[in-house]
Amino acid sequence: MRRLAGLVAVLLLAVVPVGAAHAASGPSGQEVTVSRSQGLNPAGTPVTVRGRGFDLNKGIYVVFCVNKGAGQLPSPCLGGVDMQGDSGSSAWISSNPPSYGEGIAKPFTKVDGKGSFEVQLTIKAKDQFTNCLDQKVAPLGCVVGTRADHTRTADRSADVLIPVTFAGAGATTAPPTASPSTTQPPAISSNNSGVEKKPAGKLASTGGLPTVFLLAALALLVVGVVLIFATRRRKTAKEPTA
Repeated sequence: MRRLAGLVAVLLLAVVPVGAAHAASGPSGQEVTVSRSQGLNPAGTPVTVRGRGFDLNKGIYVVFCVNKGAGQLPSPCLGGVDMQGDSGSSAWISSNPPSYGEGIAKPFTKVDGKGSFEVQLTIKAKDQFTNCLDQKVAPLGCVVGTRADHTRTADRSADVLIPVTFAGAGATTAPPTASPSTTQPPAISSNNSGVEKKPAGKLASTGGLPTVFLLAALALLVVGVVLIFATRRRKTAKEPTA
């Protein structure tokens, strides 16, 4: 029985991933994954964000921002949007940035004619500009993902957003689906924390590995192992002794 218990423990570790990545898809077929998005340390958690399928001609920010709802620009962004390349709280990805962004913006990696990237961010629950744990400030919580850079602020086609939760805090509300609307391009805020206007677009749906399927697979494996050991024990009991 001890060997059976040990085998079940190994199977549990193999079937249920610890800190599994979370993914979301964008309106133009983009895909973004974040190494961790639930139960983060409010004081700061390093995460890896990967993306693919982006338009090589459109620069993006990889950011952590207040969720403003479907079709609306996520803002303000904690730590501001990084136009200097050294904040660690966001990243600027562009293969054709303005002249002042050359050497600062990280170019896309070209894969099958589309843009891919991988960056590391440090996500914190609050900064001097906003607080993701304050329901009055962020009633829909905060999201990590991508959005168009400041050269196309009103363009929602690059929005791929994944809700984030923090340890000891309630779960954030997943962004609802809404129809696109039209609005004027907003200006960048003076504190560089994002913008407050509400441009048009479609918020990406979120995804991840369903827990129910993991539990079902684990249950089947455990039952199979128990049956194998029970069958072997019956055979052993029936064998004549010398």
